[in-house]
Parts: sequence; structure tokens; C-alpha cells
Amino acid sequence: MLMSDAKKTPFYEKHVALKGKIVDYSGWLLPVQFSGGLVEEVHDTRKNATIFDVSHMGEVSVEGGDAEEFLQKILVNDISRLKDNAIMYSPVCYPDGGVVDDILVYRITGENYFLVVNAANTEKDYAWFRENVIGDVRLQNLSAGYAQIALQGPNSEAILQQLTDLPLSEMKNYHFEPAVKVSGVDCLVSRTGYTGEDGFEIYCNNDGAVALWDAVWEAGREHGLKPAGLGARDVLRLEAAMPLYGHELSTDITPLQARLDRFVALDKTIDFNGREALLKQKNEGMDRMLYGLEMLERGVPREGYPVNFEGKEIGWVSSGSYSPTLDKFIAMAFLDPEAADRAEEVELMIRTRSYRAKITKLPFYRRKK
Repeated sequence: MLMSDAKKTPFYEKHVALKGKIVDYSGWLLPVQFSGGLVEEVHDTRKNATIFDVSHMGEVSVEGGDAEEFLQKILVNDISRLKDNAIMYSPVCYPDGGVVDDILVYRITGENYFLVVNAANTEKDYAWFRENVIGDVRLQNLSAGYAQIALQGPNSEAILQQLTDLPLSEMKNYHFEPAVKVSGVDCLVSRTGYTGEDGFEIYCNNDGAVALWDAVWEAGREHGLKPAGLGARDVLRLEAAMPLYGHELSTDITPLQARLDRFVALDKTIDFNGREALLKQKNEGMDRMLYGLEMLERGVPREGYPVNFEGKEIGWVSSGSYSPTLDKFIAMAFLDPEAADRAEEVELMIRTRSYRAKITKLPFYRRKK
């Protein structure tokens, strides 16, 4: 049942016309899948291209002479390494090392940044940012005014290039252009995504959103472009072992436990929220870490299912699903590293029965360059 106060994105009518199955997700009415089904949407993304409505994501601007210092304080990654027109992924931590959110930071200039935050965390994040403001920093929550399309898959560049003069082949991964005309619509275009495929995320003001969607949809016809929903997006990110807040990251799960060490700059010259807790955790070791699981028997791993080894529970599933790309049931799970490093096989408890699984390296899927 849909909540009456859930918000519609500018693309809501497009989803209805395409026979999308609409659900309430974080207070937004969004398609979980379309008539072709989740499995087909995953294959379409890996083989051709798909278009996702991700307008529910939050956007925050950070401006001022102390913008970089402020971001160094709230981010665990080192923002001083970021150049203009480049993007950095970083968790945001509380002092105890728990995660407020994981976000993308777009550097327009050293005094002008654009942050993209998770939909369910937008208000919480903005409040945390305001609480930690220092010096000459101006924050603005821009979320209500932005629409966002994710164009993902190997044909995404060919589709988008028909609509802009920007030489997309020269745009590197995790880079962006802040002022681009896409079929006459003013947009920010970034080479990013949440699927493990090549692709772009395109931001525009709400008033240009429908025209942007129509242009991308028409340009994609000859390239096999299909719509895709939240269900496929979740499976695609699982295959690529990308964390989802509330599953692989939370107030109780640190970036180190989630194996995001490469995004934690403990050697930063400026102190940051969570540094002491994370440094202690690194030095003393962890009682749980993220692992990949591949089912050896036909059972569907779901969030929260216990994982056993030698008759004892050693952890739980954080995300799991059938993988259309690999034709296997896969999961990410937090396990006791001492036990997991000894285990060739573990048992996943599904209801009252145990199912065999093997521990495997992450990610499950990596696209060929």
C-alpha cells in the first residue's frame, strides 16, 4: 500500500506509462521494476543500457573559504587530493566510528562543492553538516529542486553523446562537468553509477526533467535502452559489491568493518570525526568484517539470516539475492574473521534449514574495461 504523503519525482508519470510497479521508497513513489522484470533489467544494464530515476537522492552545496577544511573534518577520506571537476567517495562518521552516511563529493572549485547523499539520510545528514560547520562555510540543501537520471550500461556513452557537444570519451570515471547542455537542458553530468557498469548520472532542475528524460529515451531507442527500477539497481550494486547504507554501513558498522579501508585516510594532517575510533579498531583488530558468500545449494540468502561454522553462529547476511549475471545466489555477510579465515564452507540458516555456502572474494562481478 502506498503512503498518501509519499512524494512523486518529475518522472512519475513516465513510470506509470511504462507500467512500472510503484512502491514507497524512503518517502518517494518509485518503480521497483517494470513489465520485463528484474532479471531482464539486470541483463539489459550489463549488455546494453538502462535508465533509472534516482531523483530521490539528496543534494547539498558547500561553499566558502573554509569549505575544504570543513569537509576534511566530516569526511574520513582526504578531500585535499581532489581536483576540480573530480568526484570522491567517502563515508561520513560519528566520533565513535559509526557511519552517518556514505556520500559523493563533487569539487567544482576549492570553495564550491556539491554533495550527493542517500535519500533516506538527507535530513539527518544536513543536520549533521550544520552541527559541524566551521568558519566561512555556507550550506544549502538543494534536494527539492533537483531531478536525477542514471544512464547505465555499455551503450550509455553512445546514447548520451547524441544529445550533447561535450566529448564524453574524454571524461574519466568519477569526473564531471557542472554546466552541460543535454538536448538544450542545463545539466551537471558525471561519469558515475551504482551498477558496476560504465554510465552517467545527469542532474537538472525539476523544470527541465521531463524534456531530459524524453530526449534520452528517444536517443536510446536504437541502442536497446530500457527502463529499470529499484530492484535491479539493488541486485546490480550487490553483484559489484557496492555498500548500501543500512546494510553494509550503519551507525553500528564502521568503514573498516565494511572493507572500505582505501576510503579512510587515517594519515590526514587534519583531525576528523571518527579518526581515533577507527585508528583503535585498525590497531586492535575487528570482531566482524565483510565477506562474500556464494551459495552451494539452492537457497535464497536474505538480510539478517545467520551464518554458522563448526556449529556456532559466526555472523549474518547483510545483503543477498539471486544474481542474473552470474546465475548464482550470492550474499555479502559480516563474519567473525578468525572463523571465516579458517572456513572453506559455512552454513547459511534459512528458516529452520541450513544451506551450504562458500566464502568468495569481492566483488562478485567486475566489468571488463
